[in-house]
Amino acid sequence: MNRLTEEFHELLRPEAALIAYCCEKPQRKYYLETRPILENGKMGEGRPVSHEFMNRLLNAYGESHSGAPFGFVPERLLYCDVRMGREKYVWFDPPGKRMMYFSEGLGIENAEYHMPGVAYVVENDTLRVYAFRGERPQPQEKLFLGPFFNTFSSHVCLGTARLDKPKNPTYAELLAYWEKRFWQSEFSHLSGEGNPTKHNLVLVTKAARDRPFDPDELKPYDKTLEQLCL
Repeated sequence: MNRLTEEFHELLRPEAALIAYCCEKPQRKYYLETRPILENGKMGEGRPVSHEFMNRLLNAYGESHSGAPFGFVPERLLYCDVRMGREKYVWFDPPGKRMMYFSEGLGIENAEYHMPGVAYVVENDTLRVYAFRGERPQPQEKLFLGPFFNTFSSHVCLGTARLDKPKNPTYAELLAYWEKRFWQSEFSHLSGEGNPTKHNLVLVTKAARDRPFDPDELKPYDKTLEQLCL
């Protein structure tokens, strides 16, 4: 469910109808009028649109878009769509060491571990993660399943990391928010699909503490980065 759909599940009261009239000849002209919605649900008398009404409308629209990021675009950001109801952000991290936290039941120590390159996709306020070979993902190369606990078909179960989402973030702040929600969560379980790696994920993760992550452990995913951006 996207943000626009969620808003329509709230109780909304009709306030006014905006009606546009058009005249094609001798040249195209428009006339706008508003009609108040009465308590009985019917429209009241039409009046020309006032500056006050348009300002209220524009202010409300601006507030609904206040969460759209702004500022310099980080080099890691590969794709973004900020249109309301279609928000999507795709970015990556090159291979490197990451601080990771695990539940006691897994028997993995909280520490820094070598991880492969990670591609992040945020859409409809949900996070998906994928792995890739090399330093930077290529648009037409197939991705791999993210070698992580708490994932199901690359969708992330965001549980323990509690962070307030920035209201007016820069692009860099938005990316940092989602990365913190992922990496600062406690990794605790596998999904019903089993290991996202070719061998036991516990052993694969432990092995990556003192040496680079083994890329041969990655399981192929059936889509490319380019397809994820469509």
